[in-house]
Amino acid sequence: MAPRASAIPHVIPQPVATPLTRAAIFLVVTINPGTSNRGIIRSLCADLSALVRSVGFREQEGTLSCVVGFGSETWDRLFGKPRPADLHKFREIRAGERHAVSTPGDMLFHIRAQRMDLCFELETQIMARLGPAISPVDEVQGFRYFDSRDLIGFVDGTENPKGQDAVDATLIADEDPMFVAGSYVIIQKYLHDLAGWNMLPTEKQEKIVGRTKLNDVELDDKVKPTYAHNALTKIIKNGKEIKILRDNMAFGHAGQKEFGTYFIGYSRSPRTIEEMLQNMFVGKPPGNYDRLLDFSRAVTGNLFFVPSATFLEDVKAD
Repeated sequence: MAPRASAIPHVIPQPVATPLTRAAIFLVVTINPGTSNRGIIRSLCADLSALVRSVGFREQEGTLSCVVGFGSETWDRLFGKPRPADLHKFREIRAGERHAVSTPGDMLFHIRAQRMDLCFELETQIMARLGPAISPVDEVQGFRYFDSRDLIGFVDGTENPKGQDAVDATLIADEDPMFVAGSYVIIQKYLHDLAGWNMLPTEKQEKIVGRTKLNDVELDDKVKPTYAHNALTKIIKNGKEIKILRDNMAFGHAGQKEFGTYFIGYSRSPRTIEEMLQNMFVGKPPGNYDRLLDFSRAVTGNLFFVPSATFLEDVKAD
């Protein structure tokens, strides 16, 4: 039976709303069949914060952190009931040639630090602990590209909430009292057609993104197209914009000509990001889709629930 977060006086969240770092590893794994694997994973849950502290102590200015999330089917297998209210499998979207795919993934480890060696060491320790209990299905090393730009040349994450606003945007409160201080995270790995993108004039690129390329200023609504990326991903409810927290990273293998953006968005409800993706892939109204998708292709898609650190520490090994 899962610990009840609402019964704990001071619930500590996982490090979701942390400052941006220079490096990250995104590790998605599936859980292998076997009666002992559940216990192995539950044991790691209880020890994860101590493992992060142990590795991070070797370079205290490295700001090492790790967030772990769980898929819908995995939650039932590991923790049973109760379930987070909005946890479900990532819902794929098809619209013409555009496809937001749904891919396998039982657990996500989002490892962040100012140096890749810290990320790598923690990932190594996690994999050693889990051993044959899991199989990696996707592993991406991300890097902060120059002045926080993505590979298409635009600053990424400008509109991220900060401080208490980031906490309010990402952490569950009394809407799901059993899982206070939890969060939802959606990930997608996008591959870019940089050759095609770079053939566009800068002015056309700016209209697609909705911001100026050089100085990162949002275009005025009078000149911004309704298909601009930042227009379609702006969600307004009751006259107020609903924010999410992005920690996107560039990644790439230049020799293999495979490179892109790893999208990762945290929110207190997955519905916010799902509405953004619907607007991007289908269009608002339908057909008025995000023209970035003419140059970027999603090759993965997952939704995970991120329980509080208090929840993880209270998990008992079988």
